[in-house]
Amino acid sequence: MPPKKSNPYANLKAGAFTRQAKASGMSVSKFADHVIKNYKDKKSKFNPSLTTYRRANFYKNLVKKK
Repeated sequence: MPPKKSNPYANLKAGAFTRQAKASGMSVSKFADHVIKNYKDKKSKFNPSLTTYRRANFYKNLVKKK
């Protein structure tokens, strides 16, 4: 019997990215675009964390599949 694969999404906090978007005064889609655009951009005043960047990518990939 093959070993069970662990769920990579087991540690997700439900609604965390949506809360970040609402706190920024943007829709979730616009906030995801904003995060992806400004990640590692030295000229930008907004520098999201790696976790926020990963959440934005996760959201974008989820929207593509629908």
